Amino acid sequence: MIPLIVAVLPWGILVGAYGVESGLSPVETQALSLVVFAGTSQLVAIGMLQAGAGVASILLTTLLITARHLLYSMAMRNQVKNLPLRWRTALGFLLTDELFVNSPQTQTFDKWYALGGGLSFYIAWNIATLAGIIAGASIPNLTTIGLDFAVVATFVAILIPMIKSASVFICVGVAMAISIYCEVQGIQAGLLIAIISGMISGYLIYSMKRKEL
Repeated sequence: MIPLIVAVLPWGILVGAYGVESGLSPVETQALSLVVFAGTSQLVAIGMLQAGAGVASILLTTLLITARHLLYSMAMRNQVKNLPLRWRTALGFLLTDELFVNSPQTQTFDKWYALGGGLSFYIAWNIATLAGIIAGASIPNLTTIGLDFAVVATFVAILIPMIKSASVFICVGVAMAISIYCEVQGIQAGLLIAIISGMISGYLIYSMKRKEL
């Protein structure tokens, strides 16, 4: 988890600085990281709050952004279904993209490893948020110096090792191409379209290869 924690620290700093810059109090900004603990959703929610969006719109948008966690939980179901509710609740809250990638899906699931990995990321994220709050109050235009590249770098580091088959490669390629096209064309729902298109394309390739076997 340590390399991913280091890579995501600028992202946490960005969240803290952006929250203060957008008009949230330091306590409110820190509370987002303590309670929500979802980087992309926090950035989007802060932006929507700044734009005056309603609670329903913010909740719906963040639900769509974090919908991938439903897939994560389905993939990990067999590993955690026999754990007590308190464990499943705690691990569910701490589940991130990074923790999912680093938690074996086909080997013996170690709940203590998952708890340690999740907690380490949670603590580092909140420390980074606090650093962003402090820095954002004293360093002008902190959010414009390119800290958001940490978001891209983190997900690239997670994604590349997972491309081990043709179906995953096609899924990634289609999603990337469509997301770029939608961004250029200014299509608001581009990210959602790219995700669905990539998943369908990958599944079709996977199904075709299974039929050949």
